[in-house]
Amino acid sequence: MGGQTTKTRPEAQATRYEDDVYNWVIEQIALLRAGRHDRIDADHIAEELSDVGNELRSALESAIAILTSHLLKWDHQKPRRSRSWQLTVRVQRKHINLLLKRNPGLKGVLTEALEVGYDRGRDQALIETKLAESSLPEACPYTFDDMMARVIEIE
Repeated sequence: MGGQTTKTRPEAQATRYEDDVYNWVIEQIALLRAGRHDRIDADHIAEELSDVGNELRSALESAIAILTSHLLKWDHQKPRRSRSWQLTVRVQRKHINLLLKRNPGLKGVLTEALEVGYDRGRDQALIETKLAESSLPEACPYTFDDMMARVIEIE
């Protein structure tokens, strides 16, 4: 009669991580809250927590990529500057600031995130502008502080 609920099944047959991640998560939460550390799937919990950290880092790198692509376009296509570019810079700055505020540990990987983000942002700027590769610096020409505070205004 009806399926067995997974929300409170710490004693029941555990859902395998490989079979149903969502129900596995619900069960692991219930086990942790019940103090049943002897029954948790520590390896997969560690893997999931690692994935969360990687996703946060990736979100930072993506925001930096969008920001740097627009700064590059701003600097290398002055006649095409637009309110849209200006607002994208503002939005990405806010996004980066919020990520760093909520996750201060990301500051420890900021240098590498800037390198990865700039590389991706440069590629995106090259795609969107059709500029020659040699026209955009291979290494990021911006400091983090400059990227985050430089005034971007349409003339």
